[in-house]
Amino acid sequence: MKDYSKHYFRLLQGMALSVSDYIRNQKPIVIIVFLLVHSISIYAQDNTISGLVKDNEGEPLPGVSVAVKAGESISGVVTDINGKYQLKASPDATIEFSFIGFKSIQQQVGNRKVINVTLEIDNQILEEVVVVGYGTQKKVNLTGSVSVIDSKAFESVPVANAVQALQGQVPGLNIYSNKGGGLNQKQSINVRGIGTIGEGSTGDALILIDGMEADIFSVNPQDIESISVLKDAAASSIYGSRAPFGVVLVTTKKGKAGKAQINYNNSFRLSSPINMPSSLDSYTYALFFNDAGYNSGWGSYNWVSQTRLQRIKDYMDGKISYTTIPLNGSNTWADGYQEGNDNIDYYNLFFKKNVFAHEHNFSVNGGTDKIQYYLSANYLDQDGTLRMGEDYSKRYTMSAKISAQLSRAVSLSSNTRFVRNDFVQPTHMNDSFFSDIGRQCWPVKPLYDPNGNLFDDHVQQMKNGGRKTERNTWLYQQFNLTIEPIKGWRLIGDLSYRYNTQYAHEDLLTISQIGVDGVTKVRSWDENSSVSESSFASDYFNVNLYTDFEKTFAKSHHLKALAGFQAEANNYRNIWAQKIGITYPGKPTINTSTGIDKDGKVIAPNVSGGHNRWSTAGFFGRVNYDFQEKYLVEANLRYDGSSRFRSDDRWGFFPSASLGWNIAREEFFQPATRIMNTLKLRASYGSLGNQNTTALYPTYTVMGTGTSDKWLMNGVKPNIAWAPALVSYDLTWEKIRTWNVGIDIGLFNNRLTGSFDYFIRNTNDMVGPSEKLPATLGIAVPPSNNTDLRTAGWELELMWKDRLQNGLNYSLRFTLADSRTKITRYSNPSGLIDSFYEGKYCGEIWGYETIGIARTDDEMAEHVGSLVNGGQSALGQDWQAGDIMYSDLNEDGKIDAGARTLDNHGDLKRIGNSTPRYNVGIDLSADWKGFDFRMFWQGTLKRDYFQGSYYFWGANGSQGYWFSTALKGHEDYFRNDESSPLGVNLDSYYPRPLLNTNKNQQCQTKYLQNAAYMRLKNLQIGYTLPRKIVQKMGVQNLRFFASGENLLTITDLVKFFDPETIESGSFAHGYAYPLSRTYAFGLNITF
Repeated sequence: MKDYSKHYFRLLQGMALSVSDYIRNQKPIVIIVFLLVHSISIYAQDNTISGLVKDNEGEPLPGVSVAVKAGESISGVVTDINGKYQLKASPDATIEFSFIGFKSIQQQVGNRKVINVTLEIDNQILEEVVVVGYGTQKKVNLTGSVSVIDSKAFESVPVANAVQALQGQVPGLNIYSNKGGGLNQKQSINVRGIGTIGEGSTGDALILIDGMEADIFSVNPQDIESISVLKDAAASSIYGSRAPFGVVLVTTKKGKAGKAQINYNNSFRLSSPINMPSSLDSYTYALFFNDAGYNSGWGSYNWVSQTRLQRIKDYMDGKISYTTIPLNGSNTWADGYQEGNDNIDYYNLFFKKNVFAHEHNFSVNGGTDKIQYYLSANYLDQDGTLRMGEDYSKRYTMSAKISAQLSRAVSLSSNTRFVRNDFVQPTHMNDSFFSDIGRQCWPVKPLYDPNGNLFDDHVQQMKNGGRKTERNTWLYQQFNLTIEPIKGWRLIGDLSYRYNTQYAHEDLLTISQIGVDGVTKVRSWDENSSVSESSFASDYFNVNLYTDFEKTFAKSHHLKALAGFQAEANNYRNIWAQKIGITYPGKPTINTSTGIDKDGKVIAPNVSGGHNRWSTAGFFGRVNYDFQEKYLVEANLRYDGSSRFRSDDRWGFFPSASLGWNIAREEFFQPATRIMNTLKLRASYGSLGNQNTTALYPTYTVMGTGTSDKWLMNGVKPNIAWAPALVSYDLTWEKIRTWNVGIDIGLFNNRLTGSFDYFIRNTNDMVGPSEKLPATLGIAVPPSNNTDLRTAGWELELMWKDRLQNGLNYSLRFTLADSRTKITRYSNPSGLIDSFYEGKYCGEIWGYETIGIARTDDEMAEHVGSLVNGGQSALGQDWQAGDIMYSDLNEDGKIDAGARTLDNHGDLKRIGNSTPRYNVGIDLSADWKGFDFRMFWQGTLKRDYFQGSYYFWGANGSQGYWFSTALKGHEDYFRNDESSPLGVNLDSYYPRPLLNTNKNQQCQTKYLQNAAYMRLKNLQIGYTLPRKIVQKMGVQNLRFFASGENLLTITDLVKFFDPETIESGSFAHGYAYPLSRTYAFGLNITF
């Protein structure tokens, strides 16, 4: 729909001339303040003009913008509730009438004093075009399921990549921060939920940038013009086996004919981590683990002696200043875990409260009717939240898009993009680092020894243990040649090339500890320094040759046809080397390392590498037909071949078809069009194959090679090869069949628009485990195409857009989507519930039903006594007050999990499902007299989650001290000892802590988490200076803005975890580098 906001910007051009002195002196702050309180019209006020504005049905229209143009001056009013207006204008002025959903008209004043007008409905929304596979289509004629996001979603949003801004914008497009908010972490993307569980298969969406497969994280968000998400098979099948689970089409900006337009925008950001945990203070920490040890039967409070406990308390009270003691009077400090008495919150120590980032974007576009150009450059510099050691990322992007009309029939375009990403972090900062802080950095562990020397090894590793650097570069080059021999018939050739390189360097330096006597000694576990380097390069080629034809016959029959051929090839090469014995830590390189370990032994460098490739080829076609835009038909064909499969089973045929009925165009519906302007029904079916496997040669036997470590030949370890595993020679495509029905609506002059889709997607012949054969085979049975699943769901998208009588434009967009995935075939003869099985919904959580925590020994004894066939002994022994009481669901007199099968699951039941349900997005925006506002909420309305790691429980019931922690919140555990310094706690959240059994930490209803959430993803306020003011500065447009990201989260999830990152982490599942809350401000200026 046409954007009428420009008329309101023009209204502001009539501001007082009395501020012109300030303009000339370039005092924008004074100007802004002045504009907030003054608005003076400078029109000649010769005549009073009044009138009535009606629609084409003769009804009055309130809220119509009535703008007077006289020379360079502009002023205006809006019609009242009865459609009437009154203003003053000179005879030579022009009045423009405009309203959302209607065509604008202009009237010359002349000698008239009454000007009545009738506005006609604007069908521009019906003429809106949408980017689809290999072309565009009018939105009104779409029969597939397609969602579109324009560039406004990315404007002034303080995100590092485009994907972060997409979250919650498109119903059915699911984005997860699987590895948290680290600078180098990427979100995962899928369309319409789980697509495949096949062994080695991937269910990711195909990402195309300007028609070429590309890394969406490498594109500059400011370069994006629009994004189309093709969700059903009818929309995506034109791309064949590369797109079985949807397509994300990113279209970047291009040049427009006209005077060169220069744009610069920036963003300065301040970020702070959210959901950052805090450790208990050392005294409470010690008491917690003393209780855990005592409860585990390890003696009377043996973890921290009373002497040390007093020392910890004295240090916290400021009575002593030393943080540890010498080991038995020696020159070595005692172990920090065993004797330390510091009081350090290492999360607070390792991570900053606030970090700074800034982004700058510069673009130029313009041209003539023969040639247009768009040039851009972007720079993003982000600091990580790590306080100890370097942690930062830098991104550089440049693009050049040029199109030329060589003749009436021939056009040529070129698109070049270059991206470089630099990333630096400490070597020891691996995926488990964040969770390791909790279990390895106890608050009692000294940061400095009593002599003031750095003591903690984790801090030393971060600061002095080496660093890891990574550089990724992408070069994208595309050429397009289009020949149009006759009007409506085009011949098109696309050639695309992508070159991607990655260089990584990692040096591991030794760290040391200074003893009591000041002597430095290298830590025993880091006595060998080393350097490793790796290099990766890939070449990707893509050729599309196709022709399309479009013609309307007899003014009613519209035909559009497309046919073509695509071929793509990708080559990978990588090499990795490692060498020990760094000679100069200031320049750690492989060639300056000695290869000699701490004992003087020569160690040969480790070297490995690889080279592989894949390719596809496909023939495709599409036919679109519509009759008077009422009855719509689309058919797609794709015949694909993939190098991943054997030559005799390499090709697959994948058709799709869709139908549409635009009821609003029917004669019988015309009386209803005053209210309902759009009503279209859609239905589609399509079949696709999936060749996206992690293994590039799944049907070929591959022999492993290496060096023997068992024997020598002539004093040298010989090279060896071993027998390959068996493969299934009939391994072939996964087959995806999708049904989709939908409805599109538009009401009240298309101020309210919406769509609803329901889909069923079957993924058949996934690669799954074969039935077991006798052990005499002597080798693993190869997998086969024997697994099926079904994903069903729905998507809703609604948008209201309107303008009030006072000139306020506003819009509200609401999206909601849901899907569930059910296994319909799987080889699981035993029916094990811990594996997939037929009838299982993905994400099922099996657990016990919790009665509660026993408050007394008598209560527990009564409960166990009621279980006459074994009590709760299958889960553990020594049941006391503070332990969990489980429910005997199958009433067999005992608590157990049976055989953990469908036929015998004991007292287990399905207690929840971890699949995110009802993913929602709410986007509210408004603008008024230069001010603009946006508020965007995103969330998941239903999700269950059970967290079994030590980050949730504190004391790990099965792995002891070394996989346990104690964070703020864990102190709410059961205590019935009145002598405890922490007091009695009979109504605790947690049971009594244990270190030698997980009997209380079974998956159960009491600790099943509600992981639903709503998050204020973005809040933005901006102000655009009136054009009359900025034009005197030589500027076309000047906007200032302030923006915030991840400002507020509403959730019942336990505070240790972030609802967006609970799929991530290492060791402590669900705990990873935290996301950040970001505040940003900046400007956008156009010359």
